[in-house]
Amino acid sequence: MIVCQCTGISDRDITAAIDWMRAADPETIITPGKIYHALGKRADCGGCMPLFLDTMRRCDKVGVAPPILRARTDSRKESPHEGRRQGHRISERRTAV
Repeated sequence: MIVCQCTGISDRDITAAIDWMRAADPETIITPGKIYHALGKRADCGGCMPLFLDTMRRCDKVGVAPPILRARTDSRKESPHEGRRQGHRISERRTAV
């Protein structure tokens, strides 16, 4: 499955890069940047990052996970807004008469 459309990286490429890095240095912390570098690619738009990270999470050999790979929390689902303060829209602001 293609994970990064911009650079043509597949889930197999990510797994192969992780396996290669783990064989070369069992103690290394594997990050998306290191995977891109190992594949000779550069991140472009970043739209693939959620799928890229999910693919990394599914790999057994990732080892020690940096904070970006730790399990996601659903704390944002509890909040009905996107973290903006109330009255952030101009139409919601009251004007003094």
